[in-house]
Amino acid sequence: MTASGRSRCSLPLLTPEQAAALKPALTEVIEYRKSGLSLNHIIGCPLDCGYCVRHLFDNFEMKTPRALMPDREAVEQLVCHPFFRPHVTPIQIFNRATDPMLANVKPHTFNVLAHLDRQGLTNHVLVITRWRVSPEDCAEFNNLRNVKLTVLVTHSGIDDDRIEPVDSTIAAESLRTLHAHARNYRTVLYWRPIVPNLNDSDAHLERARELSEHAHATVFTGLFFRKEIAAYYAAHDLPVPYDGTARRKIMPEQAEHRILEHFRQPGDHTAPWGALFRKTSCAVAYAHGEPDYNGHYGIRELCSICPVNQLNLCASAWKAPDMGDVAEQARRLGATGGIQLTDRAIMVEGLDEPPRYYLQHGFGYQVHDVSKPHLYRRHGRADIGWPDEETPAP
Repeated sequence: MTASGRSRCSLPLLTPEQAAALKPALTEVIEYRKSGLSLNHIIGCPLDCGYCVRHLFDNFEMKTPRALMPDREAVEQLVCHPFFRPHVTPIQIFNRATDPMLANVKPHTFNVLAHLDRQGLTNHVLVITRWRVSPEDCAEFNNLRNVKLTVLVTHSGIDDDRIEPVDSTIAAESLRTLHAHARNYRTVLYWRPIVPNLNDSDAHLERARELSEHAHATVFTGLFFRKEIAAYYAAHDLPVPYDGTARRKIMPEQAEHRILEHFRQPGDHTAPWGALFRKTSCAVAYAHGEPDYNGHYGIRELCSICPVNQLNLCASAWKAPDMGDVAEQARRLGATGGIQLTDRAIMVEGLDEPPRYYLQHGFGYQVHDVSKPHLYRRHGRADIGWPDEETPAP
């Protein structure tokens, strides 16, 4: 990747006074999320998607992207983070507070990728966008030699421009362009958020199925509907999709059933639903021909739609870790109470999400909080839209 024009920060830096006025969580440029360490030193986005997680950081009205620090400094913080493991820890870039392919943001996206690649790192790197991607952008991505890059294109097909002002055809065209030019990266159709009676008609499902032919894999998921987002909907007289809010994404049982029925390919016993996945890391791993780095194979019902070859690959790599190692690492990170190792997951108490994800990526095995159980077939999703009774795991 060429370095010219990429070495300096092209966006203006926030002043210390401006940074101090932000919600503290927004100034923490590294956050451990399920799909990896997330780097977010660029904040601000003009796309105005009503369900955006930026509502949680009180900066939805910040439309012009600004930088908290230069790219090189941000990358240094990332690779020096105590939870970062070279060649192991998945990385996400600009997935919380901006879109990485906005015209004034993408030079930083390319710059960060170049810094990581020049260090010889082979970590998975995820770039999630709903904006325009050109053949020239694809050429930049193809110049990467070491990192395992996946570009996930967010496409919802939502037609109500009060909720999503960005025309979904932009994302659709970006997906086709990325797939057509892919050599040293992979592209995933990130079909989200799917909301009953909003974008789950037969026409919407068929559009997504057609788009899936222009991706190495497809992952579908529901709406992240927190109280801050619900408040925005109410304040702007938007149709509220659910009676309540939830900590986890909402994907009702019936909505999933309709999706699977629409994607089913009769007669194909090796991939009856094609390259369709319930979890992001499953789709990313499949696209790169690797086993899932989140250890989802332990949750057998989650894998019920996976292609047979991917299922076999994950089965061959998945194994229970040593209980002594689990206990030692969990205690060192601050676990309290009992620690269990089941044939589905490591069960811990007293650990927030970041240390749980650190353990999960290190062991390649699911790590769950006993106080926030993952119920059978719900796949770690919200209870909304599922039967009231708890269904135990087999």
